[in-house]
Amino acid sequence: MERKELFKSLIALSQVELPFERIEREVVLPDDPEMIITVPGVRRAGKSSLMMLAVNKLLSSGVKREQILYVNFDDERLDAMPTEELDDVLQAYRELYPEVDLKSVYMFFDEIQNVVGWDLFVLRVFKSYCPHVYVTGSNAKMLSSEISTALRGWTLDYEMLPLSFREFCRFRSVDANSYLESDKAQRHAAMEEYIHYGAFPKVVLARDNSLKLRLLQGYFNAMLFRDLVERHKIKNIEALRYFLKRVMLNLTKATSINAIVNDMRSNGVAVSKDDLYNWADWAVESYMFVRFPKYSSSLVKENQSLRKYYVIDTGMRQAVLMPQSEDRGKLLENIVAVELFRRRGSDRKIFYWQEGHECDFVVQREDRVEELIQVTWDMAGADTRKRELDGIKEAARKTKCEQLTIVTREREQIIEEDGYKISVIGIEQWLNKPLRC
Repeated sequence: MERKELFKSLIALSQVELPFERIEREVVLPDDPEMIITVPGVRRAGKSSLMMLAVNKLLSSGVKREQILYVNFDDERLDAMPTEELDDVLQAYRELYPEVDLKSVYMFFDEIQNVVGWDLFVLRVFKSYCPHVYVTGSNAKMLSSEISTALRGWTLDYEMLPLSFREFCRFRSVDANSYLESDKAQRHAAMEEYIHYGAFPKVVLARDNSLKLRLLQGYFNAMLFRDLVERHKIKNIEALRYFLKRVMLNLTKATSINAIVNDMRSNGVAVSKDDLYNWADWAVESYMFVRFPKYSSSLVKENQSLRKYYVIDTGMRQAVLMPQSEDRGKLLENIVAVELFRRRGSDRKIFYWQEGHECDFVVQREDRVEELIQVTWDMAGADTRKRELDGIKEAARKTKCEQLTIVTREREQIIEEDGYKISVIGIEQWLNKPLRC
């Protein structure tokens, strides 16, 4: 089939499917951004679905079906397509709808990074023909930072992560806000599933636990091979796999790359320190992990500090490690870490506190520490209670922060001690509570 005719078929087929059947997400793409909209994020989190939801929103606002140009380039018939044939997309659309002005069209290019030279095409379309351009692509081809560079800064990014707990409840038809006992029981069960199986959309919709595990293991392998091995031409695959598992195992603790290097060498694995630092950076860039530095008033000390790494999805960690011991407290802290990362925006930074005592999260907004957060499964034991309180109070004294929060599995109370007022809140309530504006 001639390329232009293929594009006509793809455009027409996508329009037949409108509106797309998708569950709403909290991230919403703008209707009239006057910038190229890009959707970075972890694979399998729903980047394509977010564009489809944007299409549905446009249709509901009165945009006509024929004004939607949606092409998914993840098609074997478009494999190895030369750059110059990208213009056939526009020619195909013009022939289908000669009466429609391209300036009124909304163009959605899914996985367009599969085509070499795609960036020049997108820029030309945006600057010369159409102010409404939306782009997604795989981390295996190009990272969000590289997209911004390729598109000369003409982009607005809308990041996609696994489902928040509010979205999880929507996917499972659970009322996240009801105070009825029956709804609270459903929400409690949903939280248990959220903790242990995570929040990738397809996993959430799967009912069989063995299928969930297979999906999650498949996602890890796709990130391992496509986002890391293939993209960065890594040869020592087993060493890389072991390293990623070690970082996952070290959840909630500051991770020393040097210590892992020494451990691997002592076991006969030939790796360099530079290799592991690169692997760590690349895993973060591909959204396998999020990481936070130690809080310090000195930028030099902050940059030199050990980082804490958290897995982008607790279910993937469980599926990969199959831990024999219960990691409930670690998983709870990981959920809080990813939610803080989701909410951080452009004006907040997340740290951990570690001096005489430890505090899990320091939320800094511009030049002020806005909130201190501890995470623990429960506060029942005297030693646990003392450890959590000592850590958060020490951080409060040094940072002058007055918003102190301890997140637990369920308990809620107010603790007043040594002049500090500390809110203890259950994880379900905390996840429904917006970050302070």
